[in-house]
Amino acid sequence: MNEDILFWNVDTQIDFIEPTGKLYVKGAEKLKPILKKITLFAAENQIRVINTCDFHFINSRELSAHPDFKNSFPPHCMAGTPGAEFIPETKPVLPVIVDWTAQMAILPYLANKEQFRNIVIRKDAFDVFEGNPYTQRILNLLRPKRIFVYGVTTNVCVDKAVCGLAKLGFKVFVLEDAIKELPKIPLPFKHWKELGVKLIDAGKAKKYL
Repeated sequence: MNEDILFWNVDTQIDFIEPTGKLYVKGAEKLKPILKKITLFAAENQIRVINTCDFHFINSRELSAHPDFKNSFPPHCMAGTPGAEFIPETKPVLPVIVDWTAQMAILPYLANKEQFRNIVIRKDAFDVFEGNPYTQRILNLLRPKRIFVYGVTTNVCVDKAVCGLAKLGFKVFVLEDAIKELPKIPLPFKHWKELGVKLIDAGKAKKYL
């Protein structure tokens, strides 16, 4: 598969997707069939996948006992808990995990797609670029030209990833039938369009590869 292609799986974790999750996104569980197809397609075609995930500790800035559900949220995806795990439909196979305490020495090895097709980037903020200082360095190593983004939530972490990637000059596609938003937060579609981001159905992604 073309080395220029990268799939970007945003926060498809139990606490967000499952109705029993700590910060359940209503209706997100309905994405499971399409998320499974995307994951299988990537595996069958040897497409590299960046899998981002919230990985919080009790002192994380976005956590609050009195959340406003815009800038702060109740505890979720706490480090070491089941809720922080990826759902089975998107669970990365044999991933290399990069958190903000990672040693720089591991980064050059990530360019080896055969050994590290799945990369997990742990983050402690909405924005993967803010929540993990190694994110941009990983992108500099991989140098994709087209990035296909999916996951949750449309108007928080997906938005931060999409905008960050587009502003870095990458051609970004969002799989619009594989994202889900939180209520009471503005949707980002107008801004995405201004950044040149293209929304497509997951089933039609193949023609853009």
